[in-house]
Amino acid sequence: MKIILLTVLTYLFYRFTKWGYKKWNNPLLHPLLLTPILLILFISLFHISANSYMQSSKVLTHLLGPATIAFAVPIYKHWHLLKKYFVVIVISVTTGTLVAIISSYFLSILINLQSDFIISLIPRSITTPIAIEVSEEIGGLPTLTTVFVIITGIIGGIIGPYAIKFLALKSSIAKGLALGMGAHGVGTSKAMEIGEQEATFSTLAMILAAWITVIWGSSLIPFLMKVVSSS
Repeated sequence: MKIILLTVLTYLFYRFTKWGYKKWNNPLLHPLLLTPILLILFISLFHISANSYMQSSKVLTHLLGPATIAFAVPIYKHWHLLKKYFVVIVISVTTGTLVAIISSYFLSILINLQSDFIISLIPRSITTPIAIEVSEEIGGLPTLTTVFVIITGIIGGIIGPYAIKFLALKSSIAKGLALGMGAHGVGTSKAMEIGEQEATFSTLAMILAAWITVIWGSSLIPFLMKVVSSS
């Protein structure tokens, strides 16, 4: 009974915050920012432990995998554009993953984070299911990685449209790649609000970023961690 109650409650909180976000279009009302706050208040008020909530609502967590796979649909619809700009896309996303990993690494060093935190922070710029796998592979803490991924997605989803406007990006390819690489699933959701082509390129950026980061997980990231351990 608790599983059904907390799953339904989480869904209703999300739908309510999404309605408010669409109605007032205020970044502070973003569903992925406001829903966790409401849930924290709820489980605190009724003295529900975080572990108990996670276990009871794990049905939603398991849906992350199928939801990620479902992004293949817009990719199939615009396959001709993807083939045309394939080289540009690969170079852009590869550069984006390098910037994400290296910036996370040096920021962690700058603020003197412990090695466990550094490892868990590095995969923050890819979608949650794959970020968790990468974190486990390189010795990070998957729960902590999930938090960093969510924070990255929320911040990217909020400031992404403003950055696009500030940089005067007109190309649907540029907009989509920027949102998908910078804010993964949240960015892709935002790209869907802009247009179908933006959503397609955002989806592809998110998927490619995950694949490329998996490769970095067995090459670049271990090298960076050796530098940490030797310093």
